[in-house]
Amino acid sequence: MTVSASAAAELRLLAPFWQEPVVRTVLPNGLTLILKPDRSAALASVQVWVKTGSIHEDTRLGAGLSHYLEHMLFKGTERRAGRDISATVQAHGGYINAYTTFDRTVYYIDLPSEHTEVAVDLLADAVLHSTLPADECAKEKDVILREIAMTKDDPDNRLWDTLFSTAFREHPYRQPIIGHRDVFSAVAREDLVAYYKARYVPNNLVVVIVGDIDVAATTAAVEKHFGAAPRARLAPVLVPAEPLQLGPRAEHRYEDVELTRGALAWPIPGLTHEDAPVLDLLATVLGGGDSSILWQEIREEAGLVHTIDASSWNPGSSGLFCIGFTADADKRTAATAAIQRVLARCSTKGFTPAQLHKAIRQIVVGEINSRKTMSGQASRLGAAEVVVGDLDYSRTYFDQLRRVTSADLKRVLKAYLVPARLTAISLNPKVAAPVADGSEQARSGIPDFEEIKLPNGARLLLQPDRRLPNLHFRLAANGGVLFEDPALRGSTSLLATLLTKDAGQRTAAQVAQFIEEVGGSFHPLAGNNSIGVAAEVLPPDWARALSVITDAVLAPKFAADTFKTEQAALLAALAQDADDVVTLARKRVREKFFGAHPLAYDASGHETGVKALNPAALRALHKKLFVARNVVLAVAGDFDAKQLVPKLKAFLARLPKGPAPEPVAAKTALPAEAGDFIEKQPREQAVVLQAFPGTRVHAEDYHAGEVLDELFSGMASRLFERVREEKGLAYFVRSSRVMGLDTGMFYFIAGTQPGREGEVLAEIDAEIARVQAGDIAEVELRRCQARLKAGQRQSMQTNSARALQATLNALQGQPVNAWRDYDAKISAVTIADLADFARRHLKKADRTQLVVRP
Repeated sequence: MTVSASAAAELRLLAPFWQEPVVRTVLPNGLTLILKPDRSAALASVQVWVKTGSIHEDTRLGAGLSHYLEHMLFKGTERRAGRDISATVQAHGGYINAYTTFDRTVYYIDLPSEHTEVAVDLLADAVLHSTLPADECAKEKDVILREIAMTKDDPDNRLWDTLFSTAFREHPYRQPIIGHRDVFSAVAREDLVAYYKARYVPNNLVVVIVGDIDVAATTAAVEKHFGAAPRARLAPVLVPAEPLQLGPRAEHRYEDVELTRGALAWPIPGLTHEDAPVLDLLATVLGGGDSSILWQEIREEAGLVHTIDASSWNPGSSGLFCIGFTADADKRTAATAAIQRVLARCSTKGFTPAQLHKAIRQIVVGEINSRKTMSGQASRLGAAEVVVGDLDYSRTYFDQLRRVTSADLKRVLKAYLVPARLTAISLNPKVAAPVADGSEQARSGIPDFEEIKLPNGARLLLQPDRRLPNLHFRLAANGGVLFEDPALRGSTSLLATLLTKDAGQRTAAQVAQFIEEVGGSFHPLAGNNSIGVAAEVLPPDWARALSVITDAVLAPKFAADTFKTEQAALLAALAQDADDVVTLARKRVREKFFGAHPLAYDASGHETGVKALNPAALRALHKKLFVARNVVLAVAGDFDAKQLVPKLKAFLARLPKGPAPEPVAAKTALPAEAGDFIEKQPREQAVVLQAFPGTRVHAEDYHAGEVLDELFSGMASRLFERVREEKGLAYFVRSSRVMGLDTGMFYFIAGTQPGREGEVLAEIDAEIARVQAGDIAEVELRRCQARLKAGQRQSMQTNSARALQATLNALQGQPVNAWRDYDAKISAVTIADLADFARRHLKKADRTQLVVRP
C-alpha cells in the first residue's frame, strides 16, 4: 500500500508553499540571488551562503580554516572596524551570526525589514572585503583553541566526533569542522588569507533574502553592494568518495561521565539519491517521537534506555543512518541487541499503513514548522540551492514520499542497515567494565489575545492567526519550585512529564500514537514559576489536541510503571547535566546563592528529591495546582472560533473549584553564601561565575535589568570586546538571570583557560564598576534598546511563543497582551536607571563568586 491515499490531505496543506513566489537571479559576476517576499511581519532575514566548508580545505584538511574564517569575517574590513559591524547591527535592532558546516559557511542578519539594505551592505563588506588583521587573527586563534578545549568537555561532542572519525575512513567528514588542535595551531595568517581569496568569490556565493521586502529595490541593493566584485577563478576541490565498508566497526570509550551515550550507524547515499526520502521516512517510523517503534519497544516496554531516536543524515554525496540512545552503563549491550532484533523483525514483517501515515504526517508538520520564521524560510531556500541545486526540491521530495510503500521501507532497511556495515560507538562511565560484544515578535497586524473568564475562575485566551496551517494549545498553571515540598525537589518536572503519559482511557504509548500519527506534538511544561502541557497540530486535528489535554488535566493515571520509567529518565538527565561543565557550574552557583530558597534548584530538582518522589506525592501536587482559578488555556493559530470555543469552555468548566494555591513562603536572605569559592572538576576548561541579588518577575526595575543584561552580553558589548576580542581570555562571556515570583539572581558567566580565571573576573569587576559610575555611552544604550525591541518582535513570530507569553502574563497578574507595551518600557530606560540598578543589585558584599576548574 502506498502512502499517497492516506497522506493526500496532508500533502495538500503544503500546496500553497509551492505557489509562493521565489525570484532567482544570477548576477553578471556569478553570484546567485534568491528573494522571497513575505508580508506577514515587518522583518527580514538576509543570509549569505558561501559554498565552502571543512571538506573543501584541500591540503589543509583538519585545520578548521572554514571555521577560523567564519570567526574572523566580522573583525574589520576596508571600510569598517570590527566593532562597527556588530554595533551597526545592534543599532538597527538586528541579530548577526554565522555558522560553519562540512559543505558551507553561512552569515546572516535578522532585523526589521526597513533596514534590509543595511544588512546587505554589512554582509557584502564582510564577505568580500575583510582585511583579516594580523592582531585579530592571533587573538581569535586563542579563542578557538579554547573552543576546541570546550568541545572536548562536552560528552555529546566527543561521541559524534568519534562516530564520524570511525565511520568515515577517506571522506573529509572524518575531520572535525572546528579542526584538530595541533593542525589548527600550525595555521598561519597567510594560510587563512589564501583560503579566503580562493573561496570567497562572487561566483561561489548565494545571497538569500526573505521578508517584508520590495523585490526590485532589494535586487538593486544586492547589485550595488555585491555586484562590483569581479568573477574569479574557482578551482575545483577534490572530495574523495568513501570506499564501501566491508565489515563492522566499533569504538567504545570509558571516560569521566555518569551516563552511557551510544550510537549505531550505517552508511547511506546522499541527499539527491532516490532512496533519500525513503530513508527519512524509515528514520521517522523507527525513532521519530514517543510513539515510534524504538521508543515504545526499547524504552517503554523493555526499559533499556532513557532516550532513543533515529535520524537520516545525508547532506552531500554520502551520509549516515543513525540510531542514538542514552542508557545506564550496564544496559548498553542489552539495548544494542534489542535494537538489532527490532530491525531484523521490521525487515521481514514490514510496517503498517498507519505507521507510514503517521510518519509522513510528522514530516509534513516539520516542513510547515521550518517556515514559521523569516530565518527558517531563508534557510530552507539556501539549502535547496546550495546543497541540492534545485529550489523546487521540496516539492520533488514530497512527490517522492507520496509514492513510498511499506515494501520500499523494507527494501532500504535490508539494503542499508546491514550488520556488515554497522559502526557502533559508545561513551561510557569509567566504572563500567568493557564489554567486547562486537556490535554496538510580531507585526502589529497580529490580533491581540481575547481573554474570556469563566464563572469558575479559569481563563481562556484566544488569538486567531491563519498565516500557516498550524494550531497551538498551551495550558499552564502557577507552579514550579515555589509550590513544591522542599523535600521533593523535581516534582514539577516529573508531574508535567507524567501528565503527557497515561491518561483517560489511553496508555502512555497510546497517547503518543494518538497525537503523533497526525503529525502532532504533545509535551510537558515545567519552569521556575509555572507548570502545564502544550499540544500543536494541524488545524483539522484540533479535537485530538483538546482530547489529550483534557485527559492530562482531568484524568491523569500516574501509572506505577510509567512513573518508574520517567523517574529514572529524570535522574539520568540530572546525571547528564553533571557531565557538562558549564551546566554543572551554573547549578553550583545557583545552589550557593539561593541556599534554602526554592530557586536554588530548577524544575528538575536534585537527585535526593527525585528519588523521594512517588505517584501519591505527584497526585497530591496535581490536585493542588490544577484548580480552575489557577489555570489558563491559550489557543493560537488557524481555528474556527464558532466551532472550537464552545468545546474549550466545556472543558475548562469541568476543572475543580477551590482557592488558587499559594507559593511556599521563602524568607532566605540572599545571597545565602556570599564570598569566593573554588570547585575542582576533571575538565579541560575553567568556568567563572559571579552571582548577585537580582529582580523578580515584573518588578518595577524589571526592564532596567533587561537592558542591563543586554548591555553585558552579545558581540557588541564592552565586556565581550575586552575579555574575548582584545585579550582573548575566554570563548564566551555574558550575563544572565534567574527570576522567580518573589526574588531573583543576576549573574555573569565565562568559560576560560585554567590559570586565567583571575583576569576574567577582574574584567567583570571593572565592567560592573563602569556601569555603576554611569559611564555608559548613549549609543550603547540605544543599541541595547534596539536589539531588545527587535528580539521581542522576532520572538513573537510563532503561535507557540505568543501563547507562552500570554499564559505567563495571565498567571503573573499582568495584562494578557502586555507585550504590546514592551517597546515603550524598554525605550524609557535611562543611563541613570542602569547605574542605579547596578549600584543597588551588583554589590561586591552581596556577591557569590565561583570558579570551577581542573
